[in-house]
Amino acid sequence: MLKKLNAEDVLFIDVETVPQYELFEDMPERFQKLWEKKAQFLTKEDETPADIYQRAGIYSEFGKIICISAGFIVQKEGERQFRVKSYYGDDEKQVLSEFNNMLTRFMSSPRKRVCGHNALEFDIPYIARRTVINGLELPNILDIAGAKPWEIKDIFLDTMQLWKFGDYKHYTSLDLLCAIFNIPTPKDDIDGSEVAAVYYQENDLDRIARYCEKDVFATAQLLLRYKRKPLIPQENYLVAP
Repeated sequence: MLKKLNAEDVLFIDVETVPQYELFEDMPERFQKLWEKKAQFLTKEDETPADIYQRAGIYSEFGKIICISAGFIVQKEGERQFRVKSYYGDDEKQVLSEFNNMLTRFMSSPRKRVCGHNALEFDIPYIARRTVINGLELPNILDIAGAKPWEIKDIFLDTMQLWKFGDYKHYTSLDLLCAIFNIPTPKDDIDGSEVAAVYYQENDLDRIARYCEKDVFATAQLLLRYKRKPLIPQENYLVAP
């Protein structure tokens, strides 16, 4: 499959999420009770639902999207470039609206694909669910509830799924795969576990966007390694305003 894939037909994405509220105590009472039920399956003996609330951001029912970064590969003067743009802010509905509009335009051309690391388990369903929750129209590409696995594979690529080679239990982080394939690490500032603190305590969305963009670039580089293609030089990594 990868032999026939043109990397320039792929949109690479990554999503950053946080809990909807900074603290467990900030949640409406109804949602506190619902989180307590959810936490029954997540807490250890000495933990309370409030103790693990920082994990709420990974669940689309309790979290929200603050940044979606998207990038693609282009050929210019015989060299590959990678161009990336972030959609981010406090207004999740606006973030989703702008990203979904771009996604629809990108996918209007034939043979286009979307790729992320663990995207089929996290990024894609999270975007779709939060789109519905925010009352926005779901782009056709994300309207995949009930779709057959082979139908999804015609649209989405997942660099983690590709690395599994049929192993249903195997999880490998993007950071580890970057190390294995000698790709410069995107984890040179913060990691996913720190995003909520940077958002709520530092209010630094620009820093989160830069981190997200680096993950997108790393995912593109990883796919090129899978295809046994040269990496894109760092100087050819361009961030759109």
